Amino acid sequence: MSLFYIITILFSVVGMIVSNVLKSKFKKYSRIPLQAGMSGAEVARNMLSYYGLSDVKIQMAKGMLTDHYNPLNRTVNLSEQVYMGRNIASAAVAAHECGHAVQHAKHYPFLKLRSTLVPVVKFASIIQQYLLFAAFIFFSSIPQLLVVVAIAFGITTLFSFITLPVEFDASKRALVWLKSTGIAEGKEYQGAKDALKWAAMTYVVAALSALVMFLYLLSRASRN
Repeated sequence: MSLFYIITILFSVVGMIVSNVLKSKFKKYSRIPLQAGMSGAEVARNMLSYYGLSDVKIQMAKGMLTDHYNPLNRTVNLSEQVYMGRNIASAAVAAHECGHAVQHAKHYPFLKLRSTLVPVVKFASIIQQYLLFAAFIFFSSIPQLLVVVAIAFGITTLFSFITLPVEFDASKRALVWLKSTGIAEGKEYQGAKDALKWAAMTYVVAALSALVMFLYLLSRASRN
């Protein structure tokens, strides 16, 4: 199982590097004021109003980079830095999360599929760590455990790849809106684009990590 540890360590290191770059980019663009002078919350409200989504609520969330859209209660949740910030990073993140709200309103198929899979993925994510531990201990006596582990990883891997078009599309919608409305132009637009690119990279690394792990477990299970 040495290859397992190598894969885990390798992608953990890559994930940490990308995460640190993202945080660095966020700090960099948080220091550059938005010429429009709007806060993240104001950017979000303007974008939602532009698309006729006045019923979507905007809330402040605790923590750093905890921004997300909740399709269940139709809320755009922005971290304090983004909610109150009047800078390029705040505008980019706020618009991105509103991009998910627009996807929801327009019945974007990948968002709908991802939302449908959430309960299954949560269950698979919880049990796969216990199954993996059990597979290491009882592999010789119960080799079928690896098959179950591979299936659980397969579900989370599928979810990771379905998430990619959802995130890329939300960023695309955000950037198009920021540019077309003149809220972010020139260097501001390029900064927003750069910040969202690195945010998307975290999902790419997670998806590739899940895929490699799934293929490894699947090959082990098929051999045994």
